[in-house]
Amino acid sequence: MAYHQQVEEQFGYMAEEEEEDEDEEEEGGGYLSDFLNHNHNNYNREQQQEQEDQFQDPPLDDYDMLTKVTDTSCREARKGKDIQGIPWERLNITRQSYRLTRLEQYRNYENIPLSGQAVDKECQQMQKGGNYYDFFYNTRLVKPTILHFQLRNLVWSTSKHDVYLMSNYSVMHWSSLSHNLSEVLNFSGHIAPTKKHAGSLLEGFTQTQISTLAVKDNFLVAGGFQGELACKRLDELGVSFCTRTTYEENAITNALEIYDSTSGGIHFVASNNDCGVREYDMERFQLINHFRFPWPVNHTSVSPDRKLLCVVADHLDGLLVDSQSGKTVGSVVGHLDYSFASAWHPDGQTFATGNQDKTCRVWDLRNLSLPVAVLKGNMGAVRSVRFSSDGQFLVVAEPADFVHVYNTKVDYEKRQEIDFFGEISGVSLSPDDESLFIGVWDRTYASLLQYNRRHAYGYLDTFT
Repeated sequence: MAYHQQVEEQFGYMAEEEEEDEDEEEEGGGYLSDFLNHNHNNYNREQQQEQEDQFQDPPLDDYDMLTKVTDTSCREARKGKDIQGIPWERLNITRQSYRLTRLEQYRNYENIPLSGQAVDKECQQMQKGGNYYDFFYNTRLVKPTILHFQLRNLVWSTSKHDVYLMSNYSVMHWSSLSHNLSEVLNFSGHIAPTKKHAGSLLEGFTQTQISTLAVKDNFLVAGGFQGELACKRLDELGVSFCTRTTYEENAITNALEIYDSTSGGIHFVASNNDCGVREYDMERFQLINHFRFPWPVNHTSVSPDRKLLCVVADHLDGLLVDSQSGKTVGSVVGHLDYSFASAWHPDGQTFATGNQDKTCRVWDLRNLSLPVAVLKGNMGAVRSVRFSSDGQFLVVAEPADFVHVYNTKVDYEKRQEIDFFGEISGVSLSPDDESLFIGVWDRTYASLLQYNRRHAYGYLDTFT
């Protein structure tokens, strides 16, 4: 995975002061707001000329009016309002035309050159037409952000009404029921643990850059660019535990996963750029296991029976690792680039890996020689994958614009395509699978999208 300096070069709008380099290939297709500004200028020039020709007052419309976006409800969307509030009627381009432009111009980041093009030639997309989740609400009060362009696990739902996400230096909580946004932790200043645990850094951290996040039930873990880990119980004030996993220069915390251990306690596993996977006990905040690999580890997921780890890294192959010994017991071969996402189906036999070759591949433990399915995206790397708790759906997120929901019951051959504009900071299904939340990052159109599971008996426009 790219180091911090390389990140700023590859994803220029991370930096405070942006510099363009035509020779440098970046992931992304630019901000929607930049496009709007360009179109607004054209729009205003044309309107002004018309007004001058007719000896009328100058137009009242300005850029603020074009970008003064409000929330969108499902009722408004059914009446024709854009789900993101984008005023297409005021622009010199239609939504369909801009979608085609994005598809043509978006640059997918690759560690292995031309990996995406090779997949495009070999793989066909699955059939669209599934309709499993309905648009419910888009709130612009919530402003998700991304710090590292390859790490997109920054949105977590603990119920169908409660979402936790990163917004600049802050971990925020959004209640879709009360429409209340509150700050849970702020890493811009100094944070320190309020309790004493062996190995905890009592001096804490200052101005911590959070690269990844995990929230489950009553527990929250945030990981930083310098190997920082901060653990918090949501029902208690302050931070319970702080530590540094490593003091190496290449120390980015790439992914975190919280899970119930076989002993009944709460554990979490941290994947790090120092080539390590570490398991911690969240009751005593002690390091239980530390496994080392030959390359930076980008994501680790724990099987439902807690016996296996799926480990993906700066390597083409994914590994299956014994969770107690750290010994590699299997591997999956087929991806053409590095993977940054993995997830297990609740049946314990099936798992998925998401890769920069623009595919999510689904595997079966009983036959690892070939994938069960190869699911190709529209324009970019697969940065996040999530199975629903009931196993019926697989949610696959690209870096921007598209989230796909595959039906596992028909061998992943049918999908729902959720289409919008903006970088994706994360996706999360609520534990009961009733809500799907998508964090959208854009200078102007940053928001949190909520989709609710479709039911034949559903009541329109109600919070349940």
